[in-house]
Amino acid sequence: MRRRKSKTSAPLSYRETLAKQGYHAVGCGGAVKPCLWLRKSLRNEGACYKEQFYGIHAHRCIQMTPTLHCNQQCLHCWRATDLDNTESFDFDEPQKLVDGSIEAQRRLISGYKGASTTNMQKLQEAYNPSQVAISLSGEPTLYPYLDELIERYDHEQMTTFVVSNGSHPEVLEKIHPTQLYVSLNSPDEEHFYSMCKPKTHKFEQLLESLHILADHPSRTALRITLANEVNTFGERGYAKLIELAEPDYVEIKSYMHLGFSRKRLSRAAMMSYEDVEAFAQNVGELVGYKIAAGSPISRVVVLTQGGSIKKIKNA
Repeated sequence: MRRRKSKTSAPLSYRETLAKQGYHAVGCGGAVKPCLWLRKSLRNEGACYKEQFYGIHAHRCIQMTPTLHCNQQCLHCWRATDLDNTESFDFDEPQKLVDGSIEAQRRLISGYKGASTTNMQKLQEAYNPSQVAISLSGEPTLYPYLDELIERYDHEQMTTFVVSNGSHPEVLEKIHPTQLYVSLNSPDEEHFYSMCKPKTHKFEQLLESLHILADHPSRTALRITLANEVNTFGERGYAKLIELAEPDYVEIKSYMHLGFSRKRLSRAAMMSYEDVEAFAQNVGELVGYKIAAGSPISRVVVLTQGGSIKKIKNA
């Protein structure tokens, strides 16, 4: 009996891989993906720490990116930064991304209508999103119209969170989101290169971005993602960098063993909430910040100078 030859599947393209992971294309280069906490919120199963800390509504939040390209390959990143992403994407006009992201979000949540576990009032509210997290994938400051994109969302009466790796300080100076994040994942220059693996920039750009945060008109935040035995040292180094930026908020959270990061880090790299809290306490004492809130399920703690958080009015 003749054996049938097994078929060898062609490797998935970058876009095909993202689609398989639940990303939905918006325009030529943008994407939307509903997060876990949006789904949980629609089912009354809880809400993300951003809702707990800052007051935004998880079920009315769009998670999007204006570009899928990134100029770093951080060890802890769960995104598909390991894949060949040399395909060139056109940059979409800001209004096309705004309209497309809202339309995609409405389409993606429409399936909850028929579920008995859905909170129908929240679902109705979700059709009119009030918050956008420009942090899904890629580095948003590589999108050349980021300032206008934020303005267009503002015209839709939506608050905006932007998360950047700090590689383009000149862009951070121009944009005015509701809350501006810079990721800070190493305590010094040496470990910046081994932890973040930048492709196009140097540590100096990050330092310049931290200086810009100190005088930025937006609410500002530093986000430190900790992985056991990778960057859980150098509290004084982190403290010096925090002092440069003088952020309103410092989020310190554990690495989570998800996505493509599982190829680079083991499950043991995840920290317990208690260890995150202890690290945050130590850093806070060095810079005069206090723990303002924490989320054990997300393994994250937020520090502020006064130990309190000003909630965002996000109707």
